[in-house]
Formats: sequence, C-alpha cells, structure tokens
Amino acid sequence: MTADAPRHRVRVPDALLASFDDEAGRAWLAALPALAESYLDWWDLRLDGPPAHGTVALVLPVARPDGSRAVLKLQPVDEETRGEPLALRAWAGRDAVRLLDSDPATGTMLLERLDASRSLAGVADGTVALRILSELLARLVALPAPAGLPTLADTAAAMLDRLPHLLSRLEVPADRPLLTTCADAMREVLPEPGDRLLHWDLHYENVLARGSCAGSAGPTQWLAIDPKPLAGHPGFELLPALRNRWDDIVATGNAARAVGHRFRLMTEVVGLDRQQATGWTLGRVLQNALWDIEDGAATLDPQQATIARALLGIG
Repeated sequence: MTADAPRHRVRVPDALLASFDDEAGRAWLAALPALAESYLDWWDLRLDGPPAHGTVALVLPVARPDGSRAVLKLQPVDEETRGEPLALRAWAGRDAVRLLDSDPATGTMLLERLDASRSLAGVADGTVALRILSELLARLVALPAPAGLPTLADTAAAMLDRLPHLLSRLEVPADRPLLTTCADAMREVLPEPGDRLLHWDLHYENVLARGSCAGSAGPTQWLAIDPKPLAGHPGFELLPALRNRWDDIVATGNAARAVGHRFRLMTEVVGLDRQQATGWTLGRVLQNALWDIEDGAATLDPQQATIARALLGIG
C-alpha cells in the first residue's frame, strides 16, 4: 500500500456514519476513507459506482485491472466478522460469494460482485423463497467448520452464564418463564453442539443472485453473503428465516400455524431432527433476547416470543 495522496474519492454513507456510537467505532469511521483509498491503490482498483453499506461495513463497487467487476468490503474486525474470509474460502464460491483476496490485518476483502438488486426478498412467493433458502442452507452446512472459528458450544455456555443476571430486567411477568423455557430447551441439546460451518445470519436479503437475469439462460444461482461464521449445529440457523417477511405470517391469520409451516419445511429440506432443531432455535431466541436486554429492552421482541411459543406449542 502506498502513502501517497489518495487518487480516489471515497464517501462514507451517512447511514453508516450514524451506525457507530462508541469511541472505537467513530475512530474507525474517521480512518475509513483513507483505509479504503489504500486498498484501491494496493489492489489497483477503480471505483465503479456509488458506495453501499451494511450494518457495519462499507461496500465499494470496483473494477479490477482486467476489467472484471468486484466489490471492496471494509468492516471492523470483531468476533463476528473475523472468520468471514475463512468461511468464504471454505465455501470457495460454490454457495456463497467468492472471495478474491483479503487482508487479515484489517479484515478487508475483495469479493466477486453479485446482483445487489436481486435478493430472495424479491421472490414474490414466500414458500418458493423459503425453499430456495433452505436448499442453500443445506449445502452450506454440509461442510465441517474449519479450525479457528468460534463454537456454538462456547456461545451457548456463555448465554446460560449471562441469563440469571439479565432475566431480572424483564418487566413483563410472562416474559421471564418463556425465556427460561428457551434456555432449558437449549440446555437439553447442548451436549450435541455440532461441528458444521454455520452462516449465522442467513435471511432473504443476505442471499443474492450471481450475475444479471437479463438475457441469461438457465436457473438463477443464489449465493449467500455476509456470513458471521460459527462452528455448530444447523438448527441454530433457522430463526432469521422464521421471522423474515413477518407480514406474510400475520396475513395468514394464524401466526403459530404459519411459523410451524416454515419450521417443518426448513427442517425437512435441511434434514434436521426436529427436536434438536427446536432446542437450537429456542437457543437463538434466547441469544437475541439477551442482546436486546443488554441494549436496554425491558420486554421480549413480540415476533420472537410468538415464534418461541409456536415451537413450544403453548399458543
């Protein structure tokens, strides 16, 4: 990388600037334009469109020296993002976006460019979209997790340690026993935490099409993006898709039945034991609830409470 004056104009979107409210995050954002410029120089890239962003990542469309299109992804390195290059390298572009290059020192990645305008969220038929996602999930978790990733066993144990302290912060009486029941269900499956390569955030907007549909032949190839890789049991992967497109759930007039339909489809396609999948899905509800409580929530998220009750069969 060069220390010369930047040759490119990199703008950080306002929404990304607003997503960091701690000192470390603000410091990273302040250094981000120069960091992006340095990688544009290092990999000899040319900006090729307006910047985009995720929750914590800056994504720059770029052209490589040979004219091929790619994206430059820059994000802070933490427990969730550290393993992303490792997972993408393991999937090798088959069912996830292809990793072209990376720098472990900063977590910066050069990725193939997918069609950001075409995600599974745009597939009108919810059952079709869910089946596509489930089939993709089945292929992703067919791989054993490479060494060096966080494990579901450790993650689950840490959740159980934090629960007693955080449970008292819930103000609705019915919320506490529901969360305790989720913990008990996860505790039952904890002896078999699994060793599969998990995406950890597989929902419709994190599945994009490879290439453009214009003039293309054959079926669309759907690929996962933005993994938060973890080594564990595939049952821990189901909750994001269960709660996505929640308006579709509400529109059925019977949320519990609709959740059950999604759950049965996913477990059938992925080939999961439903009792184990239930325990790990309730563990995922527990994880999200603990995060919410740590962020100041005093009640359980209604959607997740509905999913938990549906899986537990308690109405």
